[in-house]
Amino acid sequence: MIKTSALNVQKILCFLQKKKIVMEREGYRIFHVDTGVFSTLLSAVDKGFQKEKDRGSRKMINLSVNVNKVATLRNARGGDDPNVIEAARTCIEAGCQGITVHPREDQRHIRTTDVRELAPILTVEFNIEGDPRPDLIDLVMEICPDQFTLVPVEADEITSHHGWNIQKDQKVLRPVIEQCKAAGIRVSLFMDAIPETMADASAIGADRVELYTGPYASAKTDAEISNEFARIQQSHDAARDAGMEINAGHDLNLNNLHRLQKLQGIKEASIGHALIGHALYVGLSQAVKDFRKACGQ
Repeated sequence: MIKTSALNVQKILCFLQKKKIVMEREGYRIFHVDTGVFSTLLSAVDKGFQKEKDRGSRKMINLSVNVNKVATLRNARGGDDPNVIEAARTCIEAGCQGITVHPREDQRHIRTTDVRELAPILTVEFNIEGDPRPDLIDLVMEICPDQFTLVPVEADEITSHHGWNIQKDQKVLRPVIEQCKAAGIRVSLFMDAIPETMADASAIGADRVELYTGPYASAKTDAEISNEFARIQQSHDAARDAGMEINAGHDLNLNNLHRLQKLQGIKEASIGHALIGHALYVGLSQAVKDFRKACGQ
């Protein structure tokens, strides 16, 4: 089958129409094109071309599935069901571009053994999240994932809820960043969407920032949503100006993810809670496909 774009089809149809006009003017009636049918066909092609153009103006975001919640469910009962490895395989078969894990010190969900078992079977990017504690740094150096996302962690927190303060934390972060980059591991810093801080992240060597999207996701009114998205956009622009790439994550779902396609510099969205929750209703494979669609894929 010959594949062609809507624009090429439109050019062909226009050429045929011109040829028809010339031939009829010169007295030839080699073929007949019904005017109504031709107009309908051209209109359909125009719509198809416009869809292609609209897709081209949006950015496809890579989807990295955070499988922490699979481990949480497993740990609630003990044993090995659901199986984290099989869940990751299902996500990969459904087309995700990455798998994310956050092995916390208390092992509340992902365990060190999960990380070691996941690493050799992954055919997509592997992103390990966490704080720069010695045992996790040792694990990252052992596994050598594609990306290490440094996230500040507080005792007893349910989930991460703020980014790094570079001015305060750079002495801890800088040597870890240097160690990871020397090992060929891309480093991303979890950052609040504050435009003025993006240059600080770049200055200590970060390759990427992951913009904390929690405030955007929790915004309720149109004004609040617009204000929070504007902060993300300004931080996105500042990060690009500082020479970094951008990831996004936290509380992203099928209702708010699509707006991020407007930001050309966002490479990846890391999504766990909402995707696994959605999977309860539609199945894991379909949930990944639905979130891929929301990422512009």
